[in-house]
Amino acid sequence: MKIVVDDKIPFLLDKLQQLADEVVVLPGRQIGPDDVRDADALVIRTRTRCDRQLLSGSKVQFVATATIGFDHIDVDFMERAGISWTNCPGCNSGSVAQYVESSLLVLQQQKGVDLQHTTIGIVGCGHVGSKVRAVCERMGMRVLVCDPPLGHADFVSLEVLEREADIITFHVPLTRSGKYATYHMADSAFFSRLQRTPYIINTSRGEVVSNEALLTALQKSVVRDAILDVWEHEPNLDLRLLERVFIGTPHIAGYSADGKVNADNMVINALCQHFHLPHPGLVTAPELPNASSAAYASPLDYYNPLVDSEALKKEPALFEYFRDHYPLRRECL
Repeated sequence: MKIVVDDKIPFLLDKLQQLADEVVVLPGRQIGPDDVRDADALVIRTRTRCDRQLLSGSKVQFVATATIGFDHIDVDFMERAGISWTNCPGCNSGSVAQYVESSLLVLQQQKGVDLQHTTIGIVGCGHVGSKVRAVCERMGMRVLVCDPPLGHADFVSLEVLEREADIITFHVPLTRSGKYATYHMADSAFFSRLQRTPYIINTSRGEVVSNEALLTALQKSVVRDAILDVWEHEPNLDLRLLERVFIGTPHIAGYSADGKVNADNMVINALCQHFHLPHPGLVTAPELPNASSAAYASPLDYYNPLVDSEALKKEPALFEYFRDHYPLRRECL
C-alpha cells in the first residue's frame, strides 16, 4: 500500500508509516499526476486540487483532506471516477473559536469595544459557528445567528444582522451555486445595506467576502474595521486591503495543534475503515512549555492574533511560509 501525504500535516507521519508499505511526503502544491499514479491513497490539505487533471489514470481509491473545507475537491469527478473521499468536519472548530475569542478581546483592548453591550451576528452555525456562538454568549454579548439552511426557529435573517449587528463574523463553507450559495455573499450590495458600521470578521473562505467590496466599504467608512484570516486569490493578497484591515492573518485561524491532531485522528480512522486496517493508535498534541504556569493565565496568553498579523503585514510575500512553518499553538488547557 502506498500513501502520498502533504508534508505540512504535522504529527501524522509515524501513524501513516505504520499503516502503509510506502509513504511519500511532498509539498501539497507540488503533488502532481506522476506522484499519485501508483498511490492507493492521498492525504492532503487545501493546497492540493483533487480533480481529473491530478487523478485520472491513477490507482488512487481514497482521498482524505485534513481540513473542514473541501472546495478543493472536485466531488463530481470523484463520484464519476469511483474514488472515495473524506474531509474532517469540525476538526479545528475549537481553534477558530479561539481565534475569534482572542480577536474580540483585542478589539476590546485596542478599540474600546464594550463586548457586554455589543451585538454580534454569526453567519453560519455549523461546527465552527456553534462554538463561536458559545464563546460570544459566555463573554456576555448579544448574539444573533443567521443560517437559513438550518432553519432553526431562533435564527434570524441576514437582513436582521445588517440592521442590528455591531460585529458580523462569517463561518460558512464556500459554495458557488444553489439557493444558499455563499460566494461573495458579502458583496457591495451587502455592504450598502449595513446600518451600524460594524466590524467584519472572516475566518471561513476568502471568496465569501468580496475583497474589493470590503476595501471600498472600509475606505468609505461603511465598515468600522475588519479582521481577515482568509483572502481571495491566496497567497496573492490585495496589499491595499491587508494594510487597511485591523487584523490580517495568513489563513491560520484553525491552526492550533489541537485542531491538527483532531484532523489527524479523523484521517487515521477513515483510512483504517476504508482499507480494513488495524488502528495504530491516536495522535496526541505536544504540551506547551510551562503549560500549567501563570504564563497562560488568559486566552490572549495562549493566542494573540496581533502577532501573526504584524508578521504578515511586515512581509506579505511570506504568506505561504507563515502557514507552512506555523509555531506550536494550543487551545486553552
